[in-house]
Amino acid sequence: MQAARLHEYTEEMENALSIDEVDEPQADTPDGVVVEVEGAGWCQTDNHVIEGQWAEYMPQDLPMTLGHENAGRVVEVGEDVTMVEEGDPVICHTVMTCGTCRPCRLGDDMHCEDLAFPGLSTDGGFADSLRTNERAVIPLPEGVSTVDIAPHADAGITAYHAVKRASRELNPGDHAVVIGVGGLGHIGLQCLDAMSPVTITAVDMKDEALSLADDLGAHHTIDPGNEDVASEIEAITDGVGAHSVLDFVGADETTALGPDIVAAGGAHTVIGYGGHVHEPSQALVNGDFSYRGSLVGNYTELQELVALVERGDVDLRTTRYGLDEINDVAAKLEHGEIEGRAVITP
Repeated sequence: MQAARLHEYTEEMENALSIDEVDEPQADTPDGVVVEVEGAGWCQTDNHVIEGQWAEYMPQDLPMTLGHENAGRVVEVGEDVTMVEEGDPVICHTVMTCGTCRPCRLGDDMHCEDLAFPGLSTDGGFADSLRTNERAVIPLPEGVSTVDIAPHADAGITAYHAVKRASRELNPGDHAVVIGVGGLGHIGLQCLDAMSPVTITAVDMKDEALSLADDLGAHHTIDPGNEDVASEIEAITDGVGAHSVLDFVGADETTALGPDIVAAGGAHTVIGYGGHVHEPSQALVNGDFSYRGSLVGNYTELQELVALVERGDVDLRTTRYGLDEINDVAAKLEHGEIEGRAVITP
């Protein structure tokens, strides 16, 4: 079968991956599941993997097939698998987990002590087929497109996880700010609108992103290129500030907004990454607020997100590309030329 493989780390996205002929995966364990990939989302993390940023956090044996946002149809199952059978449409949680370690027992399976991460530590879904396990697959209702839903396996669940945690702390009348209405942010904004009775302000530099935010339920929009974000938030919230900031950019410029826009006792959640937090500790003490990171969600949260998608509350803006266009997609994303999510259709 064909697979898009990373042979060496590089900064040059235009020739980052090669299309190789590799052996088809097998359901060679009792809990194994092989999925024919119909949609595999391209994520900014894929660019970071190509650049070698994940090598120190996760062991990677190159060459390796990338792709960690995967959906398709089951073509083979191990002898102990009962949840799915051949022909079933499924979306794959990003990690294969053991189910027996303490984090798994607590429901925090994304922190499994013995996980395998297709596309980051094992072969992923930029290929005709993917090997995963029964604990990672979620059956999809017929009628839900396996192509369009694929990015929810990571981008969607990451946004949902951050919003779900924030929503527990939000009350009617509170304000929330979504920074970055891109591939993750446009999902997070919809989740926030569906799950929390708050006033939402979207912040983005692009006119098309702000227009999209309007369409998806934002009550206010701010262009930081032309407006002072802190002053605008102060006016919108009558001087109170935002009770929750969901930062899907994570650049120095956006994390620096925290002390100026977060309400007393609120939180600035960093979901995008690449920048730093450089704020004096007194700013956190005086404002009684916190910075916190947010990783991908757990298996049950992906189930919940699928329910929101099926109900029509969350819609993905996607563009489809063939496997032979893989490096074009990498380069386009590197240059900020993709709106919404790119989906590879092997």
